[in-house]
Amino acid sequence: MKADASHKLLIQADELGHEARAGQGDHAVLRLWLRMLSCTTQIEDEIRRRLRVNFDISLARFDYMAQLYRQPEGLMMKELSRYLMVTGGNITGLTDELEREALVVREPSPTDRRSWIVRLTDKGRDAFSEMARQHELWIHELFGGLDAKTAQTLHAQLGSLRVHVMHARANNEDNNP
Repeated sequence: MKADASHKLLIQADELGHEARAGQGDHAVLRLWLRMLSCTTQIEDEIRRRLRVNFDISLARFDYMAQLYRQPEGLMMKELSRYLMVTGGNITGLTDELEREALVVREPSPTDRRSWIVRLTDKGRDAFSEMARQHELWIHELFGGLDAKTAQTLHAQLGSLRVHVMHARANNEDNNP
């Protein structure tokens, strides 16, 4: 009987993910941080799974295509790297894969001979449009437990938190160069 109870606790802790690290005596902000991290991880994992199952695409490729979708004239590969916060090598690998599938095209930059501009092909735009429609439905579904007012309040509060974190980071960098 004890083994069953221990097993159930392990399963519950696994389902809680990051939140299982917090104890009742921990500060509220630590518990909040772990809850936010748990929610983000769960949502991202589910989006990854659905993209893979429904479109046979990774979240990295989806994010890459999303950046290009917003910029029909294309982006330099170094800009893509900066927007996606990944290395140039990662961008090159993704570009190679997507180019082989005729979803993107890479053209030399007219202003910098060492740079390439990447843009979605018509096939890539069509494919991404369908993925984006589904992605939006999934987000609505996953956040469906929140009413509109709660979602707006959380959005505003997290915006305030981001501003505070940016100021804290700047202050820390000023004091610890």
